[in-house]
Amino acid sequence: MTFHPRNLILPAAIALGLATPAAATDTVKLRYLASQGGLAAHELAEELGYFKDTGITLENVGYAQGGPASLIALASGDVEIGSAATSAVLNSIIGGNDFVAAYPSNGINDEVQSTFYVLEDSPIKTIKDIAGKSIAVNTLGAHLDYTIREALHSVGLPSDSANQIVVPGPQLEQVLRSKQVDIAAFGYWQTTFEGAALKNGGLRPVFDDTDVLGDIAGGFVVLRRDFIQQHPEASKIFVEQSARALDYAREHPEETKKILAKALGERGENADLAQYFRGYGVRAGGLPVERDIQFWIDVLVREGKLKQGQLAAKDILFTADAKPASN
Repeated sequence: MTFHPRNLILPAAIALGLATPAAATDTVKLRYLASQGGLAAHELAEELGYFKDTGITLENVGYAQGGPASLIALASGDVEIGSAATSAVLNSIIGGNDFVAAYPSNGINDEVQSTFYVLEDSPIKTIKDIAGKSIAVNTLGAHLDYTIREALHSVGLPSDSANQIVVPGPQLEQVLRSKQVDIAAFGYWQTTFEGAALKNGGLRPVFDDTDVLGDIAGGFVVLRRDFIQQHPEASKIFVEQSARALDYAREHPEETKKILAKALGERGENADLAQYFRGYGVRAGGLPVERDIQFWIDVLVREGKLKQGQLAAKDILFTADAKPASN
């Protein structure tokens, strides 16, 4: 496909800011798919009342098995909000979808990361040992998939030399303990399931994604460009208040756990999981830097999915003043 970077720059009307929200010029409903065991920043913002009197309402229309499923729903118009790992977002854009990375949904750092666990008596000790082994991941084509590929590449092994098996988040611990897989990967967005598994003992980490990727945004909340163009003020409010909620979670972790417990209970999920929530791992202000996307662009170029210079982070990544982000 042909990219037109000039068309990928957001209008100034959706410049980010964290001021008290004004009312949108129209009434807008934004539908989304939830993630089991977790709460997106826009859901937290809704719980905190940040969208009150703005003209914006959110509607949960079900669950997404993973980021790619969320992006398919966004592309088809079944939802207005998508959320996926950066690699999945880029693959979707490469495939022809006109998406905008609105704000980082999560990040990975020393406090929040994706960790690859084995049973304590497993012979698997290092990244090299995962070649030929089975690894449970929540979905293919997203963060864990590409982290595994990048980990194998980092030790000189073929990126496809591990066998990835799709397993829903709530069942990761079960399939590992029953030895249906050799390794279970708990994503940075699945710290609630990870915490519950660790409480039961008998697990040992082999590596985490920060060992491979460093500190980086794990994924993005995504909007369609046509939606932004139709609802510029609502888009602005949605992004700024979601970013505001990311800051709230970092500054008020215990209060956030209570909100998460309430939300999980209302969704019929296990509210006790909220005690293991470790935060979103996103930088203060919820703003990305170029590396958050450029890292994965470079990987896709290396794998032959993109041509050198075909896509740049500045084309889809925006800072608070709606200009391309910079480090």
